[in-house]
Amino acid sequence: MLQLELRKLLPYRTVWVILLLHAALLVLFVSVGGGVVINGQKIGSSLYAFPGLWKNLSYVASYFNLLPGILLIILITDEYQFRTFRQQVINGSSAAELVQGKLLVAVLLSLFAVLAVLATGLFFGLTKAPETAGQATTGLQAVLLYAVQTQGYFALAALLGFLIRKSGPAILVFLLYAWMVEPVLRYPTPDDIDRYFPTKVLSSLTPLPNEEVMATMTGSTGALLPGEAVPFALAYAALFWLLSYLLLRNRDL
Repeated sequence: MLQLELRKLLPYRTVWVILLLHAALLVLFVSVGGGVVINGQKIGSSLYAFPGLWKNLSYVASYFNLLPGILLIILITDEYQFRTFRQQVINGSSAAELVQGKLLVAVLLSLFAVLAVLATGLFFGLTKAPETAGQATTGLQAVLLYAVQTQGYFALAALLGFLIRKSGPAILVFLLYAWMVEPVLRYPTPDDIDRYFPTKVLSSLTPLPNEEVMATMTGSTGALLPGEAVPFALAYAALFWLLSYLLLRNRDL
């Protein structure tokens, strides 16, 4: 199954364009981050110091999860457009196997995103703040939380791809839900319920660095702590993949 998915992925130019864009944007934002001015002073090397660098990077990288999610939508909707799902079923594949194939793709995309974070972190940390290199392996749990977050976003993207079947509308719904629909739904919702909405759960995995300090000045956001958010994020990811399977099994291809 993995070989079949790789045969589809590796020659596909769109895959490489989106992945390279994802990595380039991450590097760009991290490279200019040291020049940000707070209270009249540049952040400078403090941004790149281990172990805090891993939290900083995971937070920044979380804003680019939508790009691989869009790629996954394109890959799924292409299967409908070119009727390859139908051909695979004719050849003996089950709905579960088709969904498992895309789950493998989502895992590969998560692996790429995590490796991009690790490579970017090691490069900037070792070149910009080499005096903290001894702590480079400390705080890597932030990257693991980011990996869980990517799976949640990719599961949501996959569900919309299976549901809508056309790339343009599915991508639009994906972006609108993440940026507008859920925030609007959360606005009048009490904090003790609001914190369990899907994208807020996922965003809780990579909180703004030093959020605890900001909360003392601006008030609590009501979000779950990263450790508290993990089981809910995994549950949402499992639910989205289950719904994708049920959609594929019960609708004509």
